[in-house]
Amino acid sequence: MGEYIMTKILNLLFNRRIVLYTIAILVQAFFLMLVLWRFGNFFIYFYIINIILSLIVVLFILNNKSNPAYKIAWIVPILLLPIFGGLIYLMFGNYKTSKKVKRDMQNINDKMEHFLKQQDEVIESLKNKSITAVNQSRYIQKYAFCPIYKNTTSKYLTPGEEKFKYLIKELKKARRYIFLEYFIIEEGKMWDTILKILTEKVEQGIDVRIIYDDMGCMSRLPFGYDKQLEAKGIKCSVFNPFIPILSLRHNNRDHRKIVVIDGHTAFTGGINLADEYINEVERFGHWKDSSIMIKGEAAWSFSVFFLSLWEYLRGEKIEYVLFKPILENKEEFTSDGFIQPFADSPIDDETVSEIIYLNLISQAKRYVYINTPYLILDNKLTTALITSAKRGVDVRIITPYIPDKWYVHSVSRSNYADLIESGVGIYEYTPGFMHSKVFIVDDQIAVVGTINLDYRSLFLHFECGVWMYCASSIKDIKKDFLQSQELSQRITSECCNSTKWYKKLISFILRIFAPLM
Repeated sequence: MGEYIMTKILNLLFNRRIVLYTIAILVQAFFLMLVLWRFGNFFIYFYIINIILSLIVVLFILNNKSNPAYKIAWIVPILLLPIFGGLIYLMFGNYKTSKKVKRDMQNINDKMEHFLKQQDEVIESLKNKSITAVNQSRYIQKYAFCPIYKNTTSKYLTPGEEKFKYLIKELKKARRYIFLEYFIIEEGKMWDTILKILTEKVEQGIDVRIIYDDMGCMSRLPFGYDKQLEAKGIKCSVFNPFIPILSLRHNNRDHRKIVVIDGHTAFTGGINLADEYINEVERFGHWKDSSIMIKGEAAWSFSVFFLSLWEYLRGEKIEYVLFKPILENKEEFTSDGFIQPFADSPIDDETVSEIIYLNLISQAKRYVYINTPYLILDNKLTTALITSAKRGVDVRIITPYIPDKWYVHSVSRSNYADLIESGVGIYEYTPGFMHSKVFIVDDQIAVVGTINLDYRSLFLHFECGVWMYCASSIKDIKKDFLQSQELSQRITSECCNSTKWYKKLISFILRIFAPLM
């Protein structure tokens, strides 16, 4: 692990793009301070103007529709630094996309609504089985424009090595097209193996397209990597390219992990295309992750998710019908319960992922089991978890024992005490890092996806997942959770109380700024 970390540090230091961008930002910061110093004689006017600006900004924050925790996270520093607080918020605080981007990206929702039609007989079939489930499904269909399907099978894949094995197998079967959309891609055994197959498929005349997030890949891929892929015949688009300006208006990242093959096979989950995800290299102990593979009608939703974003990024019109799946062997895609892929984006004010999670927690009758790498909760989620535990629901959460970010883990741990006191079972995955994002409820409903229990996933990122009812893979998800629990240590009230006072103080301070992490 030490050797890997040292290699990553050296790569960062010698990454030309990161070095140049860092220098650009430092130069901008220097000139900003120079301007302030140059006009020092007018400091009193500058002081008064900025105090007024900070007050206006506080009033704006109090009256906007953002999450209350996010409001507090900004009001505190503005009140502590009234001279610069308002300016800092105007530069760094706008976590929403601009109106222009929203207008442009509205096309995504329009395309999804047009090409993803709900079959009434499927909804009626689900209604006959469970009113609770059909209500949850209707919400996803109405507000995420994502229908529910029957003629689909599902397979739960964990850890990353399993996903990798099945992914290679399915990629080799591709006959028409392959779509990949990932937050992180990094050169190594996993990606090099996949890239070799993709290159071979392009040579066979198969349409191969890739979307990767620029911020997620900045330290992982060389600058202009999309051009390298294009030179191989692989179509590539970079999501939200990072521009080195003194601003944090890069909050909206593409955190989705999607593979679609010929419109009838799809993968999603927490596993990116880098070697730590398959434990080929060790970063934080054993990397525990998960993915779901679906085959059949529901995979078409992932084709539409990908194509609608691709159309926005490239500014080109796409004939979606050309990508409709051709199910030559329909008997392979028999009904395996009810499968409903969904996507969530920050371009609207509908927090789809959080509401799906809240529905699962509040409507559970016997148990809710959760895997998450981060436990940074707002008041709604905290209240839902506590209320469910108090009414007798068995609520259990597994988080990492070895964190990838110490400060985020510190905030996660600061949430433990209140949950434990109310009866929520908290476990830390002792062998290493728990990166899986999974909900299981009452042996009937499960969600496997890319969505963490933190502010970035729930409010700022493009995310996706698969909601399932009575699918055969749910029993495998539960079995895996219980096996992971056996390898985890339970956190008790005594553990929380024995934390050193200075660590508690650091956690309390960090918790204020949790929405900004």
